[in-house]
Amino acid sequence: MSDRVPTRFVRTLLRMVGDNGYDFSAVLNDAGLEFNPLDETDPAYRAEVSAMQYSRVYQSVLSQLQDETFGTTGSDLVTPGAFRMMCYCIISCGNLGQAIQRASEFYRTFFDERSQLYANFSDHYARVGYRSSAHLQRARVGVSDAYGLSMWHRFFGWLCGRPLELKRVDFAGSRPQRLEKYERLFGCPLYFGQPHDLLYFDSACLAWPIVHTEHSLREFLRTAPYQLLLMENNLDADNLSAQVKAMIGHDFSEGFPGFETISAALNMSAPTLRRRLKREGTTFQRLKDEARCEAAILCLDRQELSINDVAMQMGFTDPSAFHRSFKKWTGQTPGQFRAARRRRES
Repeated sequence: MSDRVPTRFVRTLLRMVGDNGYDFSAVLNDAGLEFNPLDETDPAYRAEVSAMQYSRVYQSVLSQLQDETFGTTGSDLVTPGAFRMMCYCIISCGNLGQAIQRASEFYRTFFDERSQLYANFSDHYARVGYRSSAHLQRARVGVSDAYGLSMWHRFFGWLCGRPLELKRVDFAGSRPQRLEKYERLFGCPLYFGQPHDLLYFDSACLAWPIVHTEHSLREFLRTAPYQLLLMENNLDADNLSAQVKAMIGHDFSEGFPGFETISAALNMSAPTLRRRLKREGTTFQRLKDEARCEAAILCLDRQELSINDVAMQMGFTDPSAFHRSFKKWTGQTPGQFRAARRRRES
């Protein structure tokens, strides 16, 4: 799992701000970036930024432009808040197939063709993506085309708490110059000059249960696309442990979901779940500790939160207990960890 994002992604966002007549210096300030990503001659320029810095830029940009699509619509015509409302519409779905169909219906009901999510399911493959206009088929595939499909791919994996293996990806545009970057992004065969921009994956994945709730969705939306950027796309992570961790989530201010609750959601008895986790070399307590550690790191990256604030969000009533636990998890105190991250970003 990498927590670095190419600076060129930040450049794309800043150009959106500039093209709309906004001054992006405040955006850089809020993100803690001490160089201008548009100026590669800047002595402080870096080829990569942290995922959290990128997410801060994204949150600032969508706040200024009133666009909350996180690059997933392929259009600039989406009403503010559309992606957020779509998420709340689908989070109660029983499985991935239902969620995709509801998301597709949401965009089909409210927006024009360029903003609609196309979905087609067969016995073998599920195809999800965008219908493309004829004039777009002659253009070369760009970063924004790949980014939109990649975010849907990761979002579907996030919903189910496990990585989604792609069988192929189609692009309406022509082959890009730096093909290897697109191949690394999707990890499957890529086809160009196709009728639509589409992700292909096994239809069996449509039956995967949605493991998140409105509670964990709120945390996701507050920091998006941070969790998508850090998502583990290693297919070896396609196991029960990953699903349980996803159901535990990252927001512990209101406590943990109980073991019985999670086992019931996975349609298995508590002894069966305990036995299967043991077979994977872990326990429910260990997964809770790992989820809590990851959530604490996420919160410590938010400079506006004090360490005591982070402790409370992790469900610790005593900050000293949080310090002890965090040091046990990482070998560093929360303050040492935060200082080290700041030095790295500088």
